[in-house]
Amino acid sequence: MCLILLAHRAHPAYPLVLAANRDEFFARPTLPAAPWTESSEVIGGRDLDKGGSWLAVSATGRLAAVTNFRDGARRKTGTQSRGLLVKDFVLDGQPPVPFLERIHAARASYDGFNLIVAAQGHLYHYANVSGVISEVTPGVHGLSNDLLNTPWPKVERGKQRLERLLSQPRDTLVDGLFQILQDTHVPADEALPSTGVSLEWERLLASAFISTSAYGTRASTVVVIDNAGAVTFIERNFAPGGVLAETRCVELPRTGFARQSATITT
Repeated sequence: MCLILLAHRAHPAYPLVLAANRDEFFARPTLPAAPWTESSEVIGGRDLDKGGSWLAVSATGRLAAVTNFRDGARRKTGTQSRGLLVKDFVLDGQPPVPFLERIHAARASYDGFNLIVAAQGHLYHYANVSGVISEVTPGVHGLSNDLLNTPWPKVERGKQRLERLLSQPRDTLVDGLFQILQDTHVPADEALPSTGVSLEWERLLASAFISTSAYGTRASTVVVIDNAGAVTFIERNFAPGGVLAETRCVELPRTGFARQSATITT
């Protein structure tokens, strides 16, 4: 993922609201959200190149999402795909903190990343660049390709818009979240972060929704979990140029992410 917006225990009916964009080269082979072959109780997209995922949820009550940490000046030396972190967490039964401690011990095996994990009503963030495991406090949070809540323009803009949606009913909330994810606003050059890539790339990567022929937003995903534990997972997939290719909707309706198979409509 390249943008994750979270409302954690900030909505009276929905203890977790997540909206995220995955930006990637269109040439990288991908499967859209579906039950996994390893477990039909896990829903998420799959990276066919390395076998991992960028965002996945399970009917057993586990969620994980990852973003890369962008540092154009740092030489990549990682030997493990960061998408495998998502895969490992949702298929694992280990509580979040021991799992993250295990990842921290192996942090040098990965290029820079941020990992969001949720289980048992708790939400955690870990970045191998900082080496800090932290429980995410109630409120609205944003994450792109730096640390949690780093005030990049698209992160701050998305958080502000998300906060204004939190009084809305579910359908309005979901529609509004997708509008945030489709935002193509590019800030002025002086507001752009400096991450070691060219100014041209900083401009290209600055909007929430990225649309080019070779690289861009491949998937926009909204996850809403209600007080009973029921999960709504909606994914919109895009072709080059920002063309909507398909929409997938998954409902995990049983209380507390109860063990069950998911139904997908397209």
